[in-house]
Amino acid sequence: MKFNAIVQRIDSLPPLSNATIFVQQLYAQGAENVDIIKLVRIIESDALLTLNILKMINAPIYGFSRKIASISQAVTLFGTEIVYGLVMNYSIMEALRANTSSYGISSSEFNDVCHLQSALMMQWYSKVDLRHAQFLAPLALVMEAGKLILVREIASSDYVNEFKKGLKECSSIEEYEHSLLGTTSYYVSGLLFEHWNLEPLYVDMLKGLDFERDDGFKMEYYINTLHVVRTAVNVKEKLTDKSIEKACLLVEEMDLDPDYFRHIAHRIRETYEKS
Repeated sequence: MKFNAIVQRIDSLPPLSNATIFVQQLYAQGAENVDIIKLVRIIESDALLTLNILKMINAPIYGFSRKIASISQAVTLFGTEIVYGLVMNYSIMEALRANTSSYGISSSEFNDVCHLQSALMMQWYSKVDLRHAQFLAPLALVMEAGKLILVREIASSDYVNEFKKGLKECSSIEEYEHSLLGTTSYYVSGLLFEHWNLEPLYVDMLKGLDFERDDGFKMEYYINTLHVVRTAVNVKEKLTDKSIEKACLLVEEMDLDPDYFRHIAHRIRETYEKS
């Protein structure tokens, strides 16, 4: 019944903002075909969206030494796909405002987790495959969105304290979520993306992280890459020594360089701790 209640919550959600829908339409034929002038114009037509994107993109963890002062500058420096992720992040967070204390973190810390995941994906994986990093970094930025649905379900239940206690003690957040709620937050993120008609491949990856996995090698590689990032950065561990080393083992299983991953992870953590 818990899973059905979660699905009903998602089905009752209103559409995303008009600006976000227009941006989605621009990306319908692929990020490489986006009309940049139209993209900038649409974003700048929404003052709050513009301010929040500039605020997010100027965060120290993204590593730019000079301030990015305009959306056109952001698109030039980051590319259309990262900007798409920032638009989605702002719109989803606005649509799903929720108290994340059930997961033991504040809303601000939750937002930090999202941005750390995206920064780690971009800075680590761009050396492996820049094109794929540009595609995966926006998803890393918003893949935790399902938790904003789950906290609503938990808050309205009689097992809030049980959930908090179990979360502290569990070794796997996803296994614990499934044992108590019948699903995981990443699968719920996939349902959210499906509800809002977002990128279908993102939907498949989010659902495949814990359950429905495509047999294709490319999809499995994408999913494994996301798994590395969520292992290193999550609501319980934000780039701790332990979580970085666990992620390094997964990187090694992918036949990639764990030393380089470790270097990037520590660099991002140092920047984050200084900010």
